[in-house]
Amino acid sequence: MLYDKTAGTGSVEIVTELASIDFGMDALATWARGKDFFDVKKHPRAVYKGRLQSPVDGVPTQLVGELTLHGVTRPLTLKVHSLKCIQHPMLKRDYCGADASGSFNRDDFGLGAGKEHGFTMNVDLRIQVEAIAQP
Repeated sequence: MLYDKTAGTGSVEIVTELASIDFGMDALATWARGKDFFDVKKHPRAVYKGRLQSPVDGVPTQLVGELTLHGVTRPLTLKVHSLKCIQHPMLKRDYCGADASGSFNRDDFGLGAGKEHGFTMNVDLRIQVEAIAQP
């Protein structure tokens, strides 16, 4: 996360290694990593890149960006619920945390498994990040 407190803007890049996904059921996780869903051999990562925008009282209210999943990139805007910076007590540098959420249709990314059985294609996404200022 890069954040300019004065301007209330910045950027975020989040990379998820899809092989790390764990649904709590080994058989389901193995299937989801396979060629019938995420196909992690061909598409090993999900990537969200966004820009912090629309500041109110100096704090951004939106993260406007793109999600790349399963080889497909689509725009995705997230609502920033909070972004706060404090001085790290030991390092004496800014330490910031943010919380943002939004939703997307997984079928838009070619992940329509279960659709024929009436499963919802809507996915709620919540991103929480922390960052510390570089010296």
